[in-house]
Amino acid sequence: MEPVDQHFLDAVRGLAVPAATAGPDQPGLAEELLALLEAQVVSRHLDLAARELQRRGAGYYTIGSAGHESNAALGLLSRLTDPALLHYRSGGFYAARAARSGEVDPVRETLRSLTTSRHDPASGGRHKVFGHPRLGIVPQTSTIASHLPRAVGLGFSLGLAAALGRSTPWSDDAVVVTSFGDASVNHSTAAGALNAAAYVAHRHKPCPVLLVCEDNGLGISTRTPRGWVEAVLGSLPGVPCLTADGHDPVGLLDVVRRALDRVRKTRAPAALHLRTVRFMGHAGSDVEIAYRTPRAIAAELALDPLLGTARALVERGLRTPQEVLEQYEATRERVAAVMEEVVGEPPLATRSEVVAPIAHRPTGSPLRHRPDDVPADGEGRLTLAQAINRTLHEEMARDPGVLVLGEDVGAKGGVYGVTRGLSAELGPTRVLDTLLDEQTILGTALGAALAGFTPVPEIQYLAYLHNAEDQLRGEAASLRFFSDGQYENGMVVRIAGLAYQRGFGGHFHNDNSLAVLRDVPGLVLAVPSHPALAPGLLRGCLRLAREEGRVAVYVEPIARYHTRDLVEGDGAWLAAPDPTGCFAPGDVATWGEGTDLLLVTFGNGVHMARSAARILEAEGTGCTVLDLMWLSPLPERTLAELAATYDAVLVVDETRRSGGAGEGVVTALVEAGVDVPVARVASADSYVPLGPAAATVLLQVDEVVEAARRVVSRGRRRAASPRR
Repeated sequence: MEPVDQHFLDAVRGLAVPAATAGPDQPGLAEELLALLEAQVVSRHLDLAARELQRRGAGYYTIGSAGHESNAALGLLSRLTDPALLHYRSGGFYAARAARSGEVDPVRETLRSLTTSRHDPASGGRHKVFGHPRLGIVPQTSTIASHLPRAVGLGFSLGLAAALGRSTPWSDDAVVVTSFGDASVNHSTAAGALNAAAYVAHRHKPCPVLLVCEDNGLGISTRTPRGWVEAVLGSLPGVPCLTADGHDPVGLLDVVRRALDRVRKTRAPAALHLRTVRFMGHAGSDVEIAYRTPRAIAAELALDPLLGTARALVERGLRTPQEVLEQYEATRERVAAVMEEVVGEPPLATRSEVVAPIAHRPTGSPLRHRPDDVPADGEGRLTLAQAINRTLHEEMARDPGVLVLGEDVGAKGGVYGVTRGLSAELGPTRVLDTLLDEQTILGTALGAALAGFTPVPEIQYLAYLHNAEDQLRGEAASLRFFSDGQYENGMVVRIAGLAYQRGFGGHFHNDNSLAVLRDVPGLVLAVPSHPALAPGLLRGCLRLAREEGRVAVYVEPIARYHTRDLVEGDGAWLAAPDPTGCFAPGDVATWGEGTDLLLVTFGNGVHMARSAARILEAEGTGCTVLDLMWLSPLPERTLAELAATYDAVLVVDETRRSGGAGEGVVTALVEAGVDVPVARVASADSYVPLGPAAATVLLQVDEVVEAARRVVSRGRRRAASPRR
């Protein structure tokens, strides 16, 4: 028996029954205390069951809520229509809200999650998360407070929706409840989210979010200095902080009620410092005695929130010690019985079952687009930047749920003018200038998506994404996976990126690495190259965000924004974009008719490959340039079908040789059994230096031409040699 389990039994047996109860409490307190104890006891026995399941090899998660069960007060007093994005020690909250619903059995559903049963209603057996669509609990992996930017973003977006007169999936007076640990306060993600909450409060923008720090004084084994959490939360401008002790249930209920009421009425953020303790270590593998003294561990047993609630009930004559013990043991038996039933439920068994929520849907017959066939219209032809700008205007006018947000996207129109005029036309509630913090930009977009918007956040430069990439990897793209497709946050992230800017930049403005984006499961990555293609590609990303809840990243080649020519004066990099076209993953674009060599590329590589093709064709080599457009998922089917009809294939990859997009293209050709010579040419494994030296590490046209000559020569030798 765990020490905390034995201590609770012994302490309850020792509770003295009062000779007479005190005067009447406030109305409803008795019922609240009874409900609080029920949720806390359920949570405690589920933690004990998790340890037993692990010992039997039938359970896989033991980060428990023991000592944190005071968060049940939040589940009890918040509403089912209040979205909750929770810390991983939220068993009490989950049990209390489930009981309020009258529809969800927290015992069975938590045990299903612990055993990775395919019947788990949160993740479908993919992970242990607190989540349920009927409880308004959005599943979070809650890795070091990474969910906080989304929570603040959701609060801000609820206020924005009210200002725009838009309905959301939540009630009009909803409060976003989000929780995190004391050690997480120190993480940059939490610091950014807390700062964002204070920033919107300072600007008097509605943002109904309650930020709950559950402070047990430990980050695994590292002590949180006394007074640190109070100092951090108390220093947020415009964000009041209330404090409650988890072992004092009456005071706890009062403070939680006041905190929720305050946020609900003022529509402004507030913080709650909830003092807790932690029992049974950080997780099942944690040996607490290695870094804490037995005396320190034992001293905290007196602060057990279950014991505090039991004492309050006994003192008021609402329960006898024996009745508390009977309830405790009856719950133990119930949990044990359900555990035996759940252990027999099947887990996910196949790869396709596991990846189903993030798998890319087949798109039917892919489209092979020929941009040379697009005629000019009476309004004239546009550059890449102008084509994207026009498409944003059209899509935002067509769909009032589309938001553009980012640094300098409003009055300035972006660093390169791509969002110019949007704010003047649609107003600052649709085109939002944000904080200079990429985590906050993406977190706001994540929250906006949960509020029913289709956000289009802008990251000013590709290199700046790395400050916040976990908001895409750990939060955005993972939500469908960890909620079994029940929650979505469809969005299109626009990023000015890639290299070849002249007279400006260096690494931070000429970042040519896309590896971190291609590695995110389920994420869609598109790269426009030409103004004839950019609108259809952007509409395709928006369609995926709206209809499938996809997270799409649209990387715009900075160096091509204002390009007009392929060769000086020819106007080949201008187009009259199709105002309705829409590409889907699998679609590609081609230039040229030659059959000797297929140049497979994307982004800036299209301009280089077409330049190289002119040189090669003058030498008698017939070329076709294939613009992949989609780098994740790659258009493998179309690519393989086309490649097989050429004498040779050259992959022109502007990204780095190691980890570059070309690696995936070559692999796709090999795995498809394309039986022609294939080669790849790429940029160097280097950061991009400032000035002319950039050309020494970035792929150049002459390198493309030389590589093409070599692979074509191989193809001709192969064609001339007798077959064995």
